[in-house]
Amino acid sequence: MTRPSTQGHTDPTVQPVPASVVEQVDAADTTLHNPKRAVVSLGANLGNRLETLQGAVDALEDTPGIRVKAVSPVYETEPWGVEPGSQPSYFNAVVVLKTTLPPSSLLERAHAVEEAFHRVRDERWGPRTLDVDIVAYADLRSDDPQLTLPHPRAHERAFVLAPWHDVDPEAELPGRGPVAELLHAVTREGVTPRADLELRLPE
Repeated sequence: MTRPSTQGHTDPTVQPVPASVVEQVDAADTTLHNPKRAVVSLGANLGNRLETLQGAVDALEDTPGIRVKAVSPVYETEPWGVEPGSQPSYFNAVVVLKTTLPPSSLLERAHAVEEAFHRVRDERWGPRTLDVDIVAYADLRSDDPQLTLPHPRAHERAFVLAPWHDVDPEAELPGRGPVAELLHAVTREGVTPRADLELRLPE
């Protein structure tokens, strides 16, 4: 049985939805359907470095709300701030993600991936290190001490800029300009491409 149309405007069940609620729903819908682009740098200098980097890529891909879109070539880099030869060299790479996670959740996941690779069962290797740093998240700029965006030192690190430029030559670091120009300024000194090594893009 249908209600008389003359009463439709007074029926409390058909009141218009407040605009603020519509905006919230639209915003949530946008978040789900328009993932943000994020750039993450990876580095490892203990244990099986290539295996660790690949494990990190796979762990990121296995995270709900994250899709790995591109993986850079591998670079070998001498450690910063230590006596030459006192530590193994680093393997570095950059991963481009699409994610619906907010930056804080992405940071939590990055820390969890680091923790998962800090130690191996085979004591012969001892502790292994893995650095997972969020370099940029969309065009977001934040001075939050928990997660400064973009990464406050990315613009001066060739081991971030070189692989990022390889995977996205047109990339820009928010607030700093084109990655190509930043890389030209710092040069590729101290970072060596390892064409014999390759990280697989998760299927």
